[in-house]
Amino acid sequence: MFPGAHLDTLADKPAVIMATSGFTQSFRELDEAANRLSRLLRAAGLQPGDHVAICMENHPRYLEIVWGCHYAGLVYTAASSRLTSHELQYIINDCAARVFITSAYKSEQAAEIVADTPNVELRLMLDGTIEGYESYEAAVAAQPAEPLAERVAGMDMLYSSGTTGLPKGVTRAFVPTPLETNGGAVLPMLTLLFGVDSSSVYLSPAPLYHAAPLRFCMAAQGLGATVVVMEHFDAEQYLQLIERHHVTVSQVVPTMFVRLLKLDPEVRAKYDVSSVRTIIHAAAPCPVPVKQAIIEWFGPVVHEYYAGTEGNGFVYCNSEQWLAHPGTVGSPIGCTIHIVGDDGEDLPQGESGTIYFEGGAQFEYHNDPAKTASSRHPKGWSTLGDVGYLDADGYLFLTDRKAYMIITGGVNVYPQEAENVLVTHPDVVDVAVFGVPNDDFGEEVKAVVQPRQMPADADAARTLEAELIRFCRSQLADVKCPRSVDFREELPRHPTGKLYKRLLKDEYWKAAGRSI
Repeated sequence: MFPGAHLDTLADKPAVIMATSGFTQSFRELDEAANRLSRLLRAAGLQPGDHVAICMENHPRYLEIVWGCHYAGLVYTAASSRLTSHELQYIINDCAARVFITSAYKSEQAAEIVADTPNVELRLMLDGTIEGYESYEAAVAAQPAEPLAERVAGMDMLYSSGTTGLPKGVTRAFVPTPLETNGGAVLPMLTLLFGVDSSSVYLSPAPLYHAAPLRFCMAAQGLGATVVVMEHFDAEQYLQLIERHHVTVSQVVPTMFVRLLKLDPEVRAKYDVSSVRTIIHAAAPCPVPVKQAIIEWFGPVVHEYYAGTEGNGFVYCNSEQWLAHPGTVGSPIGCTIHIVGDDGEDLPQGESGTIYFEGGAQFEYHNDPAKTASSRHPKGWSTLGDVGYLDADGYLFLTDRKAYMIITGGVNVYPQEAENVLVTHPDVVDVAVFGVPNDDFGEEVKAVVQPRQMPADADAARTLEAELIRFCRSQLADVKCPRSVDFREELPRHPTGKLYKRLLKDEYWKAAGRSI
């Protein structure tokens, strides 16, 4: 399904509404804009399977651009608008993009990468131009709005968020299929699990360049639903939008739940959220008390899934299943989960090990056979690098990323446990827990906290540090709790919810003059 499939019945219905500016684009306008871009790209010499790179903020015309690439049968790479220039030019070159589309908001960086991306044949910029870039608006306006003949569907090739190094493209074989028959993997999930149809209003609070927001917004529009896009997430505005647009479905990440729950009770009570039928969350584990509070607030409308950009497996649970298994991320659908030890063998139920998927979709990391090989088990299963265990009913529980495990005095500690406790403290907005050097034990547990209010002086900082350590030890074994706490105005968290813990950890290890 695609936006143009609804012109007979929904032509004038809003396909996208921008939350702050109020910009609105109907299904007819979206389809015509996508047709014009598809013709422009084809006129530039691109053929099905060729690559386009996009780097923009949550722009009003973002979705018309990805649909235009999709209509032209191209492989489109949506790059994070927070990348460094080095990372951005690396992605453009790595995916072999022949076209690069950006906005004036990114003009400074767009200028920096021109010389280092020599294989780009066409550069387009919205909201203005700089040297080396053509006006997107003028270029597409010169094209007719009629669809290309015999269209084939494009596909995305997205890159990992780069929390452990340079981003890696997740690629699948491009097989030309007619646009009219290509629904994509997300569309049946939205209909069968989450009840989305043409009457739905989908609220997207996350960056559109990330896999889930991009794919879910496109699938929702493919079903004829209206998509409301937030330029940036703000907890109170999120509630305002639900009330204003009678939002029925939304996808969030757990840090957004935390921000919503930290609002003053009178602010939370101001807004009518009764229209919401489905709240989907993913991307990171959700602390049990946080999810319990959200279900109490919104009702049993909360759905969770665990998956990756790689698409190699899918785990799901609804509110009722989660309440029966608090802390789970669900049970597998369409695949089998294996919990594997360091020896490569399956572990018994209840024991933590690396999570592997059997029977999911095949993928490769673009131009990185070594990384692809490291994600594979000898039996052909694949992993995202996460650690977890299965309970007696086959429900999966995540422990942490394997790369973040702390070994202190020979004891394995997974930081997520302490993070899940500390974030529930009323004075904590965000937290990162990781290992730092310790001459006696190898590593010790450190917490870096974004407090609701920064301590006024050193004495106040010591008092809050002691309170947080005591709070954590009241719920976890001492070895799992931080021995020290530092405070920062803000943590380096990706807008998709992922924490750049590596950046924090590297600071402390660099200061110690070693990395292990």
